[in-house]
Amino acid sequence: MTPQINANRAVAQESAMTGPPGQDTGEITNPALKLAVSVVMLRDSPLGIEVFVQHRASTMDFAASAVVFPGGRVDAVDSVGWTYSAELLNAHATAWRHTCLCVNAANSTYNAGRLVAAAAREVMEECGISLSPEMLKPWANWVTPEGLPKRFDTYFFATRLPAHVQPLHQTTEASSSHWLPVRQLIDKEAAGTFKLLPPTLAILDELLRTGTVAQALESERTIEPVRLRQDNIATFWRLCRTMGPSKAAQALNG
Repeated sequence: MTPQINANRAVAQESAMTGPPGQDTGEITNPALKLAVSVVMLRDSPLGIEVFVQHRASTMDFAASAVVFPGGRVDAVDSVGWTYSAELLNAHATAWRHTCLCVNAANSTYNAGRLVAAAAREVMEECGISLSPEMLKPWANWVTPEGLPKRFDTYFFATRLPAHVQPLHQTTEASSSHWLPVRQLIDKEAAGTFKLLPPTLAILDELLRTGTVAQALESERTIEPVRLRQDNIATFWRLCRTMGPSKAAQALNG
């Protein structure tokens, strides 16, 4: 039988090694940062990889009118009630090992579980579909630049949906939700038709380079936190036109 880890056991292990639960977890390394997750849902099409995106409402106080992947904040409910295989949590903790959530190894599987729980919950709430934990591949970690009024430490997952599963538009935070080809999203951003945040554009650029969903999900990734500064965001957009978004992010990271 595959060993399982549930939230209560993970908390107990954390408490035994580091003190009270949450005392040294990543989200309070910087209290101004809020933990968040985002799920990049993928499918193949005759036009290449397609992603499921949401058009954020213009009234939102963060990323208004931007085209984004489904997701949201990690909530208290994501810290309890889950049971995942030790193999999965260890794999995710290894994938996130360079991020703030895994600074203390004793917390890493517990924090990995919280992210998985949050990702599954957000997709159910916003898209009406149930994702198994095994479907989620850790993809990227982006941190909102210092000095902005709202800052998030966001963990991106990628997943392929079964052919018979169709996500829904059922969130009030967006005006619409639908599938679009990666190339079309990038072209519309370049034309000024769509507003994309740097992480969205960089992830789309990476997907465009992989070719197919299978190639994307089978690729080996070393996830390093991307921390752009406010004073180099304009440079990021300029470099996007010459070297591509993902390479621009790497060049300016930190």
